[in-house]
Amino acid sequence: MKKNKKNTEDFIFEKKNFQVMLIGIVFIAVGFVLMSGGGSEDPNVYNPEIYNFTRIRLAPTLVLIGFGIQVYAILLKPKNK
Repeated sequence: MKKNKKNTEDFIFEKKNFQVMLIGIVFIAVGFVLMSGGGSEDPNVYNPEIYNFTRIRLAPTLVLIGFGIQVYAILLKPKNK
């Protein structure tokens, strides 16, 4: 006698986990885009734009928040059915 077993694959992550991960990826991408640029075409010309608030404070904060969101998405418990 063979028992009929249902082959159900249980995924570790659910749809909610992937949605939160996507939000984290967006935060990280926006942070890196804000960090880019600010250089000068001529290396002999000083451009103080590289030291503005957006590149020094805001962009790294967004990247760190994005990584925090990623950790939260990984640790998010699935709903019990």
